[in-house]
Amino acid sequence: MINRRDLIKHLSTFPLIGGFLGQSGLEPASFVAKLPVRNLAKELGIRTFINAAGTYTMMTGSLMQDEVVETIQGAAKDFMMLDEVQTKVGEKIAALTHAEAAVVTAGCFSALTLGLAGVLTGMDQKKVEALPHLEGTGMKSEVIIQKGHNIGYSHALTNTGCKIIQVETLEELEKAINEKTAMLWFLNIQSDKGQVMHEKFVEIGKKNGIPTMIDMAADVPPVENLWKFNDMGFDLVCVSGGKAMRGPQSAGILMGKKHLIDAARLSMPPRGSTIGRGMKVNKEEILGMYVALDNFVKMDHKKEWKTWEDRINHIANAAKSVNGVTTNVTVPELGNHTPTLKVSWDPAKVSIAVKVLQENLRKGNPSIEIMPAENNSLTITAWMLKSGEEKIVASRLKEELSKAVV
Repeated sequence: MINRRDLIKHLSTFPLIGGFLGQSGLEPASFVAKLPVRNLAKELGIRTFINAAGTYTMMTGSLMQDEVVETIQGAAKDFMMLDEVQTKVGEKIAALTHAEAAVVTAGCFSALTLGLAGVLTGMDQKKVEALPHLEGTGMKSEVIIQKGHNIGYSHALTNTGCKIIQVETLEELEKAINEKTAMLWFLNIQSDKGQVMHEKFVEIGKKNGIPTMIDMAADVPPVENLWKFNDMGFDLVCVSGGKAMRGPQSAGILMGKKHLIDAARLSMPPRGSTIGRGMKVNKEEILGMYVALDNFVKMDHKKEWKTWEDRINHIANAAKSVNGVTTNVTVPELGNHTPTLKVSWDPAKVSIAVKVLQENLRKGNPSIEIMPAENNSLTITAWMLKSGEEKIVASRLKEELSKAVV
């Protein structure tokens, strides 16, 4: 993890932001009045909580690291040209992820829409301005996806005006390809729900000259996934920035072939008259996303994993000390690939509904968020916990379960 001094040195290689940390117009600290920091959550009555659930958007994703916040604050002190920031940062991100090019987007969902827009329009400005109206433009209009992958996120693709064509078998996939086919789309978190796996999917795309895109929004860790799918040959790769990487929650990354990234940027701000005009990413988020990614790639992932395991085990030991309670730790293969604790109880010995337990933890002080599972069970993750919060979660969980012992 880089410190502030290294960060300044690292970013000084960017011609456009050599002084972005506020060198221009910065007054000596002795002349700056120190104002108390407002606690807006308290002031506005917004509940804060210990996040033992995960990187859910409804829970505002993850918490940015200090270096990311400092980058955002520093970048706010200078004007920059938005395209130049995207270009310079994109070059750094592409190098880290083995991609030809990259751009920071307004989340992964935005990356899906913009990536497909680039596929449809190429560098034709008239086509860019025509989206999402495809009829009579000469643009293709269909995206093929496997039925098991169609769980809602494909709406980002229909935002371009394209129609979704669902297939199940390899034979159906090959038969569905025609002159209207714009792209083949793969949802990694559902890869076990489809019959055609990654490599074959890419192979079919290349054989037919059709771009392939993969949505891997929540599929880091492992860190290697950041370049795995670029190396595999997907033309476009989309990922969320505000989950494990702990970048801005509203940021994501679109990476892949340079000609497609260049085309996608035509539908992005600062340009208007495009379907992506509302998907604005400010300079602070772009730079913050880069620092978050750089930190994530360079961090000691084995050490981080051990920390998560220790926290999970501490909570598990407390929970299973209650008569009638059992625990199990698993690691999901797809999405949110971290140690995940499942706590279950025998209703004949512990009489409490999981929804009631969830609400009791939520209404406690401090408030704690967990995720209910089926029947009498819940799940807990540790990767969003701050140091020491595992002790609070363990104590409160044991307390609520013990009170329900029959």
